[in-house]
Amino acid sequence: MITPRGMSAAVDGPRLLVGLLRAGDMALVVVSGFASYRLRHEHLALPDYYVVGIVIGALVAANAMQFAGVYSIRSLLRLNTQIGQLAAGWGAILVCLTLISYFTKTSQEFSRLWLAVWVAFSFVLMLIVRIVVHWQLVRWQRMGRLKISIAIVGATELALRLIRQVRGQEAEQYRLVGVYDDRATRVPPAFAELGVRRAGAVSDLVARFREEPIDEIVLALPWSESQRIKTILQELRTLPTSVRLCPETVGFELPVHGFSTVAGVPMLGIFERPLAGWSVVAKAIEDRVAGALVLLLMAPLMFWIAVAIKVTSPGPVLFGQRRYGFNNNEFVLYKFRTMVADAARDEGVVPQATRNDPRVTRLGAFLRRTSLDELPQLFNVLKGDMSMVGPRPHAIVHNQQFATLIDDYLSRHRVKPGMTGWAQVNGLRGEIDSPQKIQLRVQYDLYYIDHWSLLFDLKILLLTLFVGFVNENAY
Repeated sequence: MITPRGMSAAVDGPRLLVGLLRAGDMALVVVSGFASYRLRHEHLALPDYYVVGIVIGALVAANAMQFAGVYSIRSLLRLNTQIGQLAAGWGAILVCLTLISYFTKTSQEFSRLWLAVWVAFSFVLMLIVRIVVHWQLVRWQRMGRLKISIAIVGATELALRLIRQVRGQEAEQYRLVGVYDDRATRVPPAFAELGVRRAGAVSDLVARFREEPIDEIVLALPWSESQRIKTILQELRTLPTSVRLCPETVGFELPVHGFSTVAGVPMLGIFERPLAGWSVVAKAIEDRVAGALVLLLMAPLMFWIAVAIKVTSPGPVLFGQRRYGFNNNEFVLYKFRTMVADAARDEGVVPQATRNDPRVTRLGAFLRRTSLDELPQLFNVLKGDMSMVGPRPHAIVHNQQFATLIDDYLSRHRVKPGMTGWAQVNGLRGEIDSPQKIQLRVQYDLYYIDHWSLLFDLKILLLTLFVGFVNENAY
C-alpha cells in the first residue's frame, strides 16, 4: 500500500479506501442512471426531473449503504457479508425512492423499465467493485499491511494484559513491535513465558521510529509514577504518532485528547498525529499544486536572480544546507546564495546572519530583505521534503542548540517544515538573539500544528503576500 509521507498504511489506508469507495458508489449510481436512460431511449437528452432523480438516488445510496454497514473494513474482508449488506442497502434505497416519488407525486414521470435497469446496473457495478476491493484487502492482509503496529513502553502487568489481548482476539488487527523500558533489570518473568523480550530503552524506541514509523505507542505504566511518565512523554512528544496511556487511577493531570481503544483496551489519548487520513492527502495535494503553480509564475524571476548572482559575485548560484525536517530526518534545503562563497562551509559553526553582516553581498542583502532567496525551496516542496506552510527549518547546529533551551522545540518536526509559517506572518523572522524569541516562535508553530486546516494554510499564504516577504528583522 503506497501512502504519502506521514501517512500510516494500516491506520489511514483503510480510511482512505472507504472514503474513495463511498464516493465511487455515488459516481456509479450517477453513471448507471445516465447509461440506463441511454439504453432505454437511445439518447442522453435527459429531462431535468430524471437528472434530479439520479442525483437524489446517489445521495440516498451513500447514506443507505452507510447504515447497511457496507463501508466497514471487516465487512469488506467478508465477501458474503458484503453482498448481503449490499442487497439490504439497495432494498432501503428503493423504499426511500418510492416514498419520495409518492409524496412528490412524480412516480408516473419515470419509466419503470429505466428504473429496473438502473437498479440492476448499479448493483452489478457495485458488486464488481466490491470483489476487486475484497481481493486487494485480502492481499494486503496476507502481507500484514492492515495490521496496526504497536510499541509498548513499560514492562509491567498492564503491558502483559495488553500483549495477551493483542495476541488473542485482536491478533488480526494489531502487531506488537516491541516492549521498551529504561529499567533493563526489572522485567517480570511472565514476559519470557510469552516469548517477549525487552527491545530497549525509550531512546531506542525513538531511534527506531526514525527508520520504521509506528502507528501507536502505549504507555503501560502505573499512573502513580507521574514523574517517570512525564519524562517519557517529553521524549515521545516529538514523534508524529499517537501516544496512549493505559487506564489506571488518575495520578496527575495530562492533556487528554479523548478516549480510544487499543486491542479492545480503553486508553487515554495523550498525543495525536497532527495530520491523519484525508488531511495528509489534502496537504500533499496543496503542496504539489501550489508549489508547481508558484514555481511556474516565479521561474522567469528566478532565472534573472540566478544570472545576477553569477555576475555580481564568484561562487555557485544556489546554497544548500542540511536541516531537520519531518520526524527529525535530515534533508538539504536550497536557497539562492546571498553571502560570499564558502561563508558557511563548516556546519559545525553556523553564525546567524546579523544586521550589516559583512558576509552578505549587496545583492544578497536585497534578496534576504525581500525573502526572494527562499524561492529555490519550491524544489524542496515538490520533492516532498517541505510544505508550502509549516514551521521554518533551522540549521542543524541551531536546531540542537534551541532544543536544549525549549522543551517543546522538537515537537515542531511532527509536520513537514514550510516555506512560510504562522510565526513568520506574525513578524517572527530574522535573527534569534534571545530565548524569548525562539520560545515565541515555537508557541506559534505548535499552535499551527494543533489547529491545521486547509483554510488556515490559505490564510497564511495570503498573509505572506502582504506581510511575509518584507520585514525589518530580515537581514
